[in-house]
Amino acid sequence: MIKKEYKYSDITEKIIGCAMRVHSKLGNGFQEVVYQRALAIEMRDNGLSFEREKEMPISYKDEPIGTRRVDFFVEDTIMLELKALIELDKVHLAQAINYLEVYDMEIGLLINFGARSLEFKRLTRQKKSCPEGAPLGRIIEITRESQFRQLT
Repeated sequence: MIKKEYKYSDITEKIIGCAMRVHSKLGNGFQEVVYQRALAIEMRDNGLSFEREKEMPISYKDEPIGTRRVDFFVEDTIMLELKALIELDKVHLAQAINYLEVYDMEIGLLINFGARSLEFKRLTRQKKSCPEGAPLGRIIEITRESQFRQLT
């Protein structure tokens, strides 16, 4: 599923496996909160530690400007954003990438339960070195995008 050389691939593989079981059991068509609750049960049963709806601060120039709730913060390392949409759009990917940056997280997963087949994207954020005072660039590597057919 996920290449072993990716950072935290063991954790992301477990999360995706949990999501696949939820989607296989529930199918598509429910609201996001239903999948969120089912995924919490599945991850708990598979020994993953997580915080659900964790409120995290957003800062600008080291000053707090607001907060945002992350759907899941798994094993203190992976940001997990869920969707229940017929189709993911570029704006959803941009949103997940922005969360990685704002929360200073390295690895994230964007999982969509709304399509007939489960969709996921694994996001890796890397800081780009730049001269003092220059804007910090971003390099986002989308390491995996897959769809899985629902078993009938």
